[in-house]
Amino acid sequence: MKVSLELIRSRRSVRTFDDGGLRGEHLDRIRAFMADIPNPYGIPVEFRLLDAKQYGLNSPVLNHAELYVAAKVKRVPHAEEAYGYSFETLVLFAQSLGIGTVWIGGTMNRPAFEKAMELAPDEMMPCVSPLGYAAKKMSLRETMMRKGVKANWREDSGSVFFDGSFDTPMTETRAGTLREALEAVRWAPSAVNKQPWRVVVAGEKVYFYEKKTKGYVSDATGDLQKIDVGIALCHFDLMCRAAGRAPVFEIHDPDIRTGEDTEYIATYVLRKPEE
Repeated sequence: MKVSLELIRSRRSVRTFDDGGLRGEHLDRIRAFMADIPNPYGIPVEFRLLDAKQYGLNSPVLNHAELYVAAKVKRVPHAEEAYGYSFETLVLFAQSLGIGTVWIGGTMNRPAFEKAMELAPDEMMPCVSPLGYAAKKMSLRETMMRKGVKANWREDSGSVFFDGSFDTPMTETRAGTLREALEAVRWAPSAVNKQPWRVVVAGEKVYFYEKKTKGYVSDATGDLQKIDVGIALCHFDLMCRAAGRAPVFEIHDPDIRTGEDTEYIATYVLRKPEE
């Protein structure tokens, strides 16, 4: 899969699908891809394709969703971030094939999905996504939902990216060769478009944080905003690698002063682009 800023920005949440399901060739490619999707935490995320009719699956915010992809993960430290990274990797692969997706965390018949996934007590299934081809015209409900969350709006770079500390907003000039990777982070999807990631660039190290909003943690989903930061990590990592970098992932809190609602998540140590 070739990841680019264009691919990331071209994706949108799709809630209205054509009838007929996926073509066989696309179904085969999705199956093969989801068999082994890594994440920097090394935490296994198990994906399954679920037929909506076979398992009685539905979501009130979708039209003509015939096939879903769901994933489950053990309840271990950093499970949410690993889940977000791996699931978004699949979402971007689907986008590269012209397949529509949308992250669904709450608006679904969760008991039916969890039964279909054979969820164990020590596992969680935070999210699912339909897989299909976007209809030529959105439903009125989808149009209103997109307006409600301001789906095309993103925070200004200076509000989410910082230079050395949270006291100094990042400028485009200072971002330099990281500009596209950070822009890819800015355009990551998030629950209700809250965009909870915050990033501090300090020399060769890039620190990711979660800016918490109340109401996004539950037993069924874990911390949805940590999943969002996992998505942001995915965008940053894949964009760096597309540019020839091989960033090194680590977890080591730099003790940068933050607000009480902001939690350190992870670090990427940058390397120069490969020759």
